[in-house]
Amino acid sequence: MNLNLATLPENTSALKELIGSLADFYTDLETKSQSRIDYLEERIRLLQNELFGRKTEKRQPPEPDQLQLCLFDEPDLPEPEKTDTITVPAHTRKKGDRKPLPKDLPRIDVIHDIDESEKICACGCRLSKIDEEVSEKLDIIPAKMQVIRHIRPKYACKNCEGVEDDGPTVKIGPLPVQFIPKGIATPGLVSQILVSKFEDALPFYRQEKIFARLGVDIPRSSMCGWAIKAAEHCDPIMELLHRKILSGPLVNIDETPVQVLQEPGRSNTSSQ
Repeated sequence: MNLNLATLPENTSALKELIGSLADFYTDLETKSQSRIDYLEERIRLLQNELFGRKTEKRQPPEPDQLQLCLFDEPDLPEPEKTDTITVPAHTRKKGDRKPLPKDLPRIDVIHDIDESEKICACGCRLSKIDEEVSEKLDIIPAKMQVIRHIRPKYACKNCEGVEDDGPTVKIGPLPVQFIPKGIATPGLVSQILVSKFEDALPFYRQEKIFARLGVDIPRSSMCGWAIKAAEHCDPIMELLHRKILSGPLVNIDETPVQVLQEPGRSNTSSQ
């Protein structure tokens, strides 16, 4: 508010009224200024929290007396400076080289030949093959389940019915050593399950669904049991590794702490 001293009224009541209006004006101006200061301080606090606060820290809800801060407009940003457009000459981008397919993969040749009638030239002579163009496409053979039947023929003498022989009456071939006695899983199936579990991070319940799509019902409980049996077969190797470790003058161990979320008695950010 601008005042001209030359135009001030000489009447006392008019001066009092003017002073009252000035007081109201500056009181309102002070209130707006303080609100603006509170708004800017809140913005600074939020920016500091974004830059230096913990990632897991959440924003605190505003106080009831600060809810009015959102009523103020954002500060006016300066208009971007006008810049001249510069024409950049075009450049040539080098195309990435595709890695060749492994040579040890089996190849299946599919010949796409022209019709026999097209192999005759207009002069009447037969066309000769001068070259060929080869393009390779990568294919995959989906997994297929199969059943291996162990057939052991039985033999017996129909003449004497085994009376003249001191050995067993019925002879049968020996059963090969079983990876899991009385189990249906072969070493190949167990290896596939363990590689998918521990190398490809594929849980047993997902593998159960995969086998179901292949038409075989393998419960996850069976896969757990097979994994335990496979671990028991690895006991001799573990024993050799244990002896190898203890044979040295010093044993190194990894004491890196492992963070576990929602562990009783510990915070999620604790590393001890």
